Amino acid sequence: MTDAPELIFVGIDVSKDTLEVALDDSAKTRTLGNDEAALKKLIAMLDAVRERVAVVLLEATGGLEQPAAAALCAQGFAVMVVNPRQAHDFARAMGHLSKTDSIDARVLSQFARTLHASDKRERLLYKLPTVQQQALLAMVTRRNQLMGMRVAEANRLAGAHASQHKSIRTVLKTLDGLIGRIDDDAARMLKEHFKDKLDLLKGLKGVGPGTQAMLMAALAELGQLTQREISKLVGVAPLNCDSGKFKGKRTTWGGRANVRCTLYMATLSATRYDPVIKAFYQRLTHAGKLKKVALVACMHKLLTIINAVIKSGVPWRAGYPQEGHA
Repeated sequence: MTDAPELIFVGIDVSKDTLEVALDDSAKTRTLGNDEAALKKLIAMLDAVRERVAVVLLEATGGLEQPAAAALCAQGFAVMVVNPRQAHDFARAMGHLSKTDSIDARVLSQFARTLHASDKRERLLYKLPTVQQQALLAMVTRRNQLMGMRVAEANRLAGAHASQHKSIRTVLKTLDGLIGRIDDDAARMLKEHFKDKLDLLKGLKGVGPGTQAMLMAALAELGQLTQREISKLVGVAPLNCDSGKFKGKRTTWGGRANVRCTLYMATLSATRYDPVIKAFYQRLTHAGKLKKVALVACMHKLLTIINAVIKSGVPWRAGYPQEGHA
């Protein structure tokens, strides 16, 4: 009887231009470009030892990791993408105080081994987004970029010399046109590919086209997880901070920042126009909660309502707090 081959754990440190690849059975790392040709080389390199590759771990790097994660996942490799804070804390716990791309990649390969052995392995595995989700997320991301540019130009207009007003207004008009075209494309894609889910949420205050696009593109797990799991995934679940007799305040951190930012804006609207969320917000503030704390609690409540509605397949209706079904 032959022994099973020893598993290999791969860590990839991602930057704008390079991928630093570490296999935990090798002391050396390999530097590849962060482009399509280099990804083919990476896949070929791992394919040669496919039977031994247990997990490929990448650190979330503002979206720069997405092409590599998607390409590896599409080729059948088990991929995980972790929060940078988790990777940093693990590195410090392992005694790695220096920081280079090579060290970071080796730390990630060690972290991959630890996560593979944990009971959270299946939940941490990267889920390959559909072609439609990738395209929709690209639209949402580009729209946010253009909106940032528009805000900057609008702010410049207020303090600009009169001779530059025409130039700035021209830029604003161009940006408005680009944003409008993205909105039209996103609305068309939502109608063609996500209509069933969105029909369930029709009428829910705060969940407008922008929120719908972000949820469908960046939170494919909606309706598949429990209340607590979906809340932790987005970063709105209150987490304990206790030690011995010390009882700290519960805080929220981590999660998908792009979804959380969109959910924040949706909740601002919901606290004004949705009866359930509005009453919940007022009850918390009247009880002495800080407005920010109350708003985060409302974000959590709105998310669990959305998750429960999609999970149940029962259309949302006003005044019916469906989060209890999650």
